[in-house]
Amino acid sequence: MKAALVEPMGIDNLRVVEIDEPEPGPGEVLVAIRAASLNYRDILAVKGGYGRMQKQDRLIPLSDAAGEVVAVGAKVRAWKVGDRVLNCFFPRWQAGPLRIECVSEDLGGMFDGVAVEKRVFREDALVRMPASLSFAEAAALPCAAATAWNGLIERGGIRPGQRVLTQGTGGVSLFALQFAKLAGAEVYATSSSPEKLELLKRLGADHVVNHREDAEWGKTIMGLTRGAGIDHVIDIGGAETLKQSMRALKPAGTITLIGVVTGTKAELNLPIVAMQALRLEGANAGSRLMLQHMVDAIATNGLKPVIDEKRFGLSDLAEGLRYLEAGRHVGKVCIEIG
Repeated sequence: MKAALVEPMGIDNLRVVEIDEPEPGPGEVLVAIRAASLNYRDILAVKGGYGRMQKQDRLIPLSDAAGEVVAVGAKVRAWKVGDRVLNCFFPRWQAGPLRIECVSEDLGGMFDGVAVEKRVFREDALVRMPASLSFAEAAALPCAAATAWNGLIERGGIRPGQRVLTQGTGGVSLFALQFAKLAGAEVYATSSSPEKLELLKRLGADHVVNHREDAEWGKTIMGLTRGAGIDHVIDIGGAETLKQSMRALKPAGTITLIGVVTGTKAELNLPIVAMQALRLEGANAGSRLMLQHMVDAIATNGLKPVIDEKRFGLSDLAEGLRYLEAGRHVGKVCIEIG
């Protein structure tokens, strides 16, 4: 069967090779991967950027996939051949608080990922796909959607009537917008072009601001709230967006830092944080229980992930990663495999 692997590390060294087809052992499930999706962390992982925190030799990349069960091992009761499933980002994190032994085992990083035609999973590292979604749409959920859900709903506890700020039209940001609307929040959103701002409006954004034309967009958003401020910011920019996120935030508001697209180091005005009791926290893809909560919400409400129009195959994985890195995408970039 075919798999994409990188050796030595670097996007230019991605290639498709033939490897042996695995067999599921006791408590394991073999899944034919139909689609995968890309995340910014995949770019860094393929370049070997996580150092000792990732596999550095013959890595099969990517963490997010959806597919069909084609074989089950002994003692498997939860799944049968033909079931449509998506995988958990952290296979060992079932529920409860963050623990180092769970998050140290991530797909496409420390362990080989899902850029492969078939892969074995633990039976408790999968959840059932919503019937309303395609394989590509379901493959968009394990990392980007789950991270937005964790930061905004599980940890953030967003309530109806609160104000949420999202940034851009990447996967995490669009999922955050959609989940905020499901929760009854008022959504403020930024992006860089009229076309993208129109997309944000179609998805339910109540107020939009072009951050490319307005360098002081944090102040502008504070004005749009009539001085009340934003309750919760989903910040995906990092270095160049954090200051404006803080300017838009109300006293005792929360910034969930998810991405560092614009850089990894930023100046932090500590007196402002202290005097206004601001909360700055991170979020990751979360546990299997969180993923199940999110999938249930998506199925119940008929939510549809936004998938970029440009699709790639397994042999085009390097091109897909470069496309994502260039920021030309809208929503999730998907890889069609089976």
